[in-house]
Formats: sequence, structure tokens, C-alpha cells
Amino acid sequence: MARSTDTPAPLPFRHTLRVYWEDTDAGGVVFYANYLKFFERARTEWLRALGFSQERLRTDTGAIFVVADTSVRYASPARLDDLIDVSVEARDVGRASMALHQQAWRTRGGDAPLLLAEGLIRIGCVDAGTFAPRRIPTAILEALK
Repeated sequence: MARSTDTPAPLPFRHTLRVYWEDTDAGGVVFYANYLKFFERARTEWLRALGFSQERLRTDTGAIFVVADTSVRYASPARLDDLIDVSVEARDVGRASMALHQQAWRTRGGDAPLLLAEGLIRIGCVDAGTFAPRRIPTAILEALK
């Protein structure tokens, strides 16, 4: 699969999002499981910044990424309307899986960024039809160098 751009994304990649009502509990605090959704959105945008749409990856190569393992540490709560920067940094890249270190930071006005949560997410490359493990497409591995 050919990349759609020749310019690699800076590492660690950052994606900014805002906290909406749907992300919070009755107290206006982000529900803990939603950090996994934030991490997922950032991983999707990270791949896009590297030149790979997940849908094109699936249709062109038959490969998709699935989450195999997560470990998340929560440091401070995010609240309704906060802006959050979510980072993605590839670590331990193998032939069929990779570990990604991700962090969520609150960025509020002139305040110093505050770490909200961080995690290590292991994703595996699988065949979209059978979910059998397969090699990560070479173009993605090359983009990560």
C-alpha cells in the first residue's frame, strides 16, 4: 500500500479534542473508560498523519489493527469543556504488533499542561476477514522508522 504523503508525522504525535457531555458522568468528570476512546481517536489520527487511512488499509491490504492489551494509569480528572491533547508514541514495534505509549494532557488557557491519564496499548495486526494475526504492512513499518 502506498502512503498518501511523504512527510512523516512528528513523534510523539498529538491530537487535540474537547470533552463533551457524553464523555462525562453526572458530576461533569470524564468517565474513566472514555480515556480508551480518546486514545483510540488519537491512534486513528496518528495513522492518518503517517499517511494511512484505516479504511484504505483494510480495503487495500486486508489488514486491520485490534487492541490486544491495555494498561492505563489515571492521574487527574478531566472535566466538561476541557481541551485535551492525546499523544501517541510507538514503542516496541514488531512484525505483527506494537506497543504504543499514550498520554492525555489537559491544556487550559495559560495554565501548565496537566497529565490526566497515560497508558500502554498493545495493538496487533490481523486479517480483516479471519482475524488471524498477520504482518504489519511494510509501508507502515517504514513510516515508523
